[in-house]
Amino acid sequence: MASIDIKTQTGGSAGSADLVDEIFGIEPNIPVMHQVVTAQLAAKRQVTHSTKTRSEVRGGGAKPWRQKGTGRARAGSSNSPIWRGGGIAHGPKPRDYSQKTPKKMVKLALRSALSDRASEGNVIVVEAWSFDAPKTKDAVAALSAIGAEGKVLMVLGDADEAAYKSFRNLTNVHCLHQGELNTYDVLDSDVVVFTQATLPGAASAESADSSEGGE
Repeated sequence: MASIDIKTQTGGSAGSADLVDEIFGIEPNIPVMHQVVTAQLAAKRQVTHSTKTRSEVRGGGAKPWRQKGTGRARAGSSNSPIWRGGGIAHGPKPRDYSQKTPKKMVKLALRSALSDRASEGNVIVVEAWSFDAPKTKDAVAALSAIGAEGKVLMVLGDADEAAYKSFRNLTNVHCLHQGELNTYDVLDSDVVVFTQATLPGAASAESADSSEGGE
């Protein structure tokens, strides 16, 4: 089980934390990550695209000209797809793009993404966020102090409302509740920042220690 240094908001040291091998130490499964991310992006589609078929185009009820004797090709309606302003043949229509992904696959993809970031040293654990009041200037200083560069994914908990309001205005930071942690956002970021409270596996480890102490 690998360990990682815990940093304070000002960049100091606050001990270390264990990274659970089942979450941060597996071999990344690239095909599974690709399939899960594809499903996530498909589910986010707004599905607002739509074209009119020949039956939906207004007008075109009268035959443009008589069948024979004009020297022109036969035509029965100006709504034909071969006419300018006519209907669209086989055009896009609103439909459901969502894909079904098993829960085990979603979990494996997330663990693979976290393991990939951890193997590159791009996982940071902060002891806690202690903002007196929401202030973007303090958020910028905190990022610089902990060494978070590039696109940062900030995983926050219920008690981090002031931190969320401080980081949300930064264009290079994406704030996410710990319950919404997903494969796409992890892979889309350069650095993932957790607190001790939001670090995956930390809560289970603490509960296990407490249960052992009770015995």
